Amino acid sequence: MSKVVHWLASREQLVFFWINRRLQHDFLDYFFSTVTHLGGAVSTITIALSVSLFAEGDWQIAGIQSCIALAISHLPVAAIKKKYPRPRPYLVLPETKKCKKPLTDHSFPSGHTTAIFSVVFPFICVNPWLGLVLLPLACIIGLSRIYLGLHYPSDCLAGFLIGSLSALGVVAFSL
Repeated sequence: MSKVVHWLASREQLVFFWINRRLQHDFLDYFFSTVTHLGGAVSTITIALSVSLFAEGDWQIAGIQSCIALAISHLPVAAIKKKYPRPRPYLVLPETKKCKKPLTDHSFPSGHTTAIFSVVFPFICVNPWLGLVLLPLACIIGLSRIYLGLHYPSDCLAGFLIGSLSALGVVAFSL
């Protein structure tokens, strides 16, 4: 089993370094440093609350579902971060290019990725065409976390799964 885990970890490091070091460009530094904040607490809470308070009909319901999914999704994130305290890549891998003011808490899973996917899925359920914009945006936010040296790919994959499943569960339960 340890051979499999070692093999997976080495492949993940290759993907991490390809995104974190190989893709480096001044424009991408600015772009990812900016867009990453859309997955943060301030943005996701503001978006979900604003839609739930100011929209009407199905959109208001989607806003409420986003708020609930956001809250629910962060329970397992907090529990997993406490149970499996994985250090952030820039703290472990000295060659990592990191952003200004990097976070120091645990890496696994990505809270930003969890948050953005938990917020966007209820909106996509109201209007599937929004998925053409919101899903790539959410993926870019997850990618930004790797690019900035804050998360491994598996951190973002776990965040995607937790956020998406929480949101889809809330939507399904609301029907």
